[in-house]
Amino acid sequence: MVMMNWQQLISNKRLGQEHRHPERHDDRTEFKRDYDRLIFSAPFRRLQNKTQVFPLPGSVFVHNRLTHSLEVASVGMSLGNDVARLLTERHPELRDTLFQEIGQIVATACLAHDMGNPPFGHSGEKAIQTFFTEGPGSELQRQVCHEFWDDITHFEGNANAFRLLTHQFEGRRQGGFVMTYSTLASIVKYPFASSAAGKKGKFGFFTEERPIYQKIADEMGLFCISQPGEPLRYVRHPLVYLVEAADDICYEIMDLEDAHKLKILSYDEIAALLLSFFDETAQQRILQRIEDEGLTDDNEKVVYLRACVIGKLENECVKVFVDHEQNILDGTFKGGLIEHISPLQATAYKQCATLSKQRIYRSKIVLDVELSGYKIMETLMRQMTEAIMHPDRYYSQQLIGRVSSQYAISSPDLKTRLMAVIDYISGMTDVYALDVYQKINGISLPIV
Repeated sequence: MVMMNWQQLISNKRLGQEHRHPERHDDRTEFKRDYDRLIFSAPFRRLQNKTQVFPLPGSVFVHNRLTHSLEVASVGMSLGNDVARLLTERHPELRDTLFQEIGQIVATACLAHDMGNPPFGHSGEKAIQTFFTEGPGSELQRQVCHEFWDDITHFEGNANAFRLLTHQFEGRRQGGFVMTYSTLASIVKYPFASSAAGKKGKFGFFTEERPIYQKIADEMGLFCISQPGEPLRYVRHPLVYLVEAADDICYEIMDLEDAHKLKILSYDEIAALLLSFFDETAQQRILQRIEDEGLTDDNEKVVYLRACVIGKLENECVKVFVDHEQNILDGTFKGGLIEHISPLQATAYKQCATLSKQRIYRSKIVLDVELSGYKIMETLMRQMTEAIMHPDRYYSQQLIGRVSSQYAISSPDLKTRLMAVIDYISGMTDVYALDVYQKINGISLPIV
């Protein structure tokens, strides 16, 4: 049986600097450098103006992609540190090796996991996909290869994050962000090509970045599981499971807190959901602590209950990972960590997911954002694509002229121009996408 091994899986080799040993001026580890590069990058900063679930804040501050990513990174750090501690006890040979830094690697990958998401979240993804499957873009199918067509008709934020971190755009240094191999591998939730995306439409890398992923995977011993003639598929890097778990924990529980702030769900509903993660004895203990600490405001009580649940789910996911280490390393582990937690917590988590789908994700305020976002994104895709297909037209030249020079919008190659359009639009914030939409449609004028 083929097994991955931790010593090979944790690599601080940098993409684009494999043979360089730059001079160091501080004591930061290579993985901490990855973290700092993301924190101070413009694409990460732009997450503050990208929708998580609810509209960007008015009088009530709810989560955006930036706050969500920071919270996921915090939980990811805890997951990685706890797993490192327990597995080092099991495998003493991992002590004083790079394995001890997996908390930092997971936290960094968590920061990056949403960086490829377009404006308006899943609605934005769907607008890009359907422009090519249902809209005017469908006429382009005959002009591009089938692999590229699979990429753009399944456009996916996870694959786009890997592209953003690794692709050399115009004028950008080789290797994109020049991240370590382990950090890059840890963000690829679906390590296969778009032609294997299936009905869920999930994949891990565009065709253009496929050689980069293969290079990273081969270096770290991630083995290919596809048969000859089948679409390319790899096993996941083990740390992907921890990144995924941190995301699963945060979005499900934090969305409930936001729904309470926006008065979509009552305190009694939220409290019942969050307490259901614990047995009766633990519930009484939690309620007594709330009383002892003098918490009387419902929002403060929700915050306390939420913290208890996140701590419980974090412990559960660590246990699943450690208990199934061999299955994870030999590539036979199925599903996510959250799917294997104890029955009590699993039932409570499913109840949260069901209620969220019924009451939160289908609420009028969320649907309105999705409808508006879809229309904005569909319009931008249509007008920008028409511009690159007919660059000699006056209006096309005006549109192309407002695109940054980092995008190869004027390339003689059609695929390159189309990806430049997608890179440009998917990198926008919600607010900027709305602003561009209004300006190019004559709805608003710039004010100096």
